[in-house]
Amino acid sequence: MSEESQYSEHPGGWIEWFCAHEDHQFLCEIDDDFISDPFNQVGIKGKFNFFNEAISMILQPTSPEDQDLEDERFLEVYQEASDIYGLLHARFIFTSKGSAIMRERFLQGKFGHCPRIYCEKQNVIPIGLCEDLKTARIKVFCPRCEEIYMPKKKCADIDGAYFGKSFPQFLLMTYPDLHPKFQLLPDTQIQVDFEPTLFGFKIAGKQGSKIKKYEQQLQHNHIITQPIVQSIEQNILQQEQKQYRIQKQEQQDQQQQSDQNKEQPQKKKNKKKHKQ
Repeated sequence: MSEESQYSEHPGGWIEWFCAHEDHQFLCEIDDDFISDPFNQVGIKGKFNFFNEAISMILQPTSPEDQDLEDERFLEVYQEASDIYGLLHARFIFTSKGSAIMRERFLQGKFGHCPRIYCEKQNVIPIGLCEDLKTARIKVFCPRCEEIYMPKKKCADIDGAYFGKSFPQFLLMTYPDLHPKFQLLPDTQIQVDFEPTLFGFKIAGKQGSKIKKYEQQLQHNHIITQPIVQSIEQNILQQEQKQYRIQKQEQQDQQQQSDQNKEQPQKKKNKKKHKQ
């Protein structure tokens, strides 16, 4: 879709136009009142040079035009407006209205699905690995395997700070019904662990699930090597203590030798005085 057609299809304002971009599909539309409220701007205003101009741009009732994108000043303010909107978005989704919007979008699968096959296309939740801008790109969190993945659509323009690290857990705690259910349907059997077969027969030497095998191997190695590591650490500690005692003894011996060397000249002087 060309930029010109995007403008014509979104005459509702800058916010609607901004959220309609293909790379901005994770974002929801924030209320004007929330954006203009000074309380919601606390801690954000001081980070930007054109804050007031950017807020005015965000609250514009019309979408940008083609000629605006050729203006360097407009593009400079637009970049800050994008980040300001993103930081305000990270706060808006923690409100009752914002979380309700995100809940519906999660249930509709708007954020994508978990790439792990055993999660059976579990819907995912956007998450940022850092609260600071320009640090980490947006990721998605699967509430079933509780792992973080890159979204299927790269979303290059979406900064992780637009959502923050706490949003998935907040959403799941606010709406407990979103937690994945593991109930089996009647006459349905879910095979948890994949087992490779050929025409229904097991394949010799193939166990399947390399991930599980690797995890079991790590656990096995940890159980076996833990006492060995502890023994090695104890031996090292004993050697260090022994070395310390030897060094301490050598220092004491050197100090005693030094004291004796000082006493000998003094004794000779006392003997000479006594003879006189």
